[in-house]
Amino acid sequence: MAEPVATSQIIGSDGFELHPADETAILRELEHYEQPQAACIEALKIVQRRHGWVPDEAIPAIARVLGIGPGAVEGVATFYSLIFRQPVGRHVILVCDSSSCFLTGFDELKQALVDQLGIDYGETTNDSRFTLLPVCCLGACDGAPALMIDDDTYGPVTADDLPGLLEGYP
Repeated sequence: MAEPVATSQIIGSDGFELHPADETAILRELEHYEQPQAACIEALKIVQRRHGWVPDEAIPAIARVLGIGPGAVEGVATFYSLIFRQPVGRHVILVCDSSSCFLTGFDELKQALVDQLGIDYGETTNDSRFTLLPVCCLGACDGAPALMIDDDTYGPVTADDLPGLLEGYP
């Protein structure tokens, strides 16, 4: 295993450069774990917070800081559903499609979102305000059907609740 790299010039062959503050934050995360792979999710989240998503070109730069192979970083990035690998809107709406939500009105909620936003899963509104994505469980079964906008979880949510909820996310 390679050693983590501490340098202010983590630049990939494609020209992607980690922001120095992101590099510092990733190196700080490494201090909390015995294995650098364990810091991978946090490293990806750090880059995502700055860019809104994790570009392909960031993977080798993150790998170099962590001292692991880019394949290991790519594996985590593609497995973890809250790491976005393409640009998303200013606000991400995750619609829970777990059994509890499915049985309590998921179909109506999803359709109301599609109708109101004019987009389907995996799409972003023309004004880049919202991206709509499914999620297999929000852990909010007692409030089904549930959805999450950014870091805020709501439930139970009906179609009538949507205009008011969405208004709070300019």
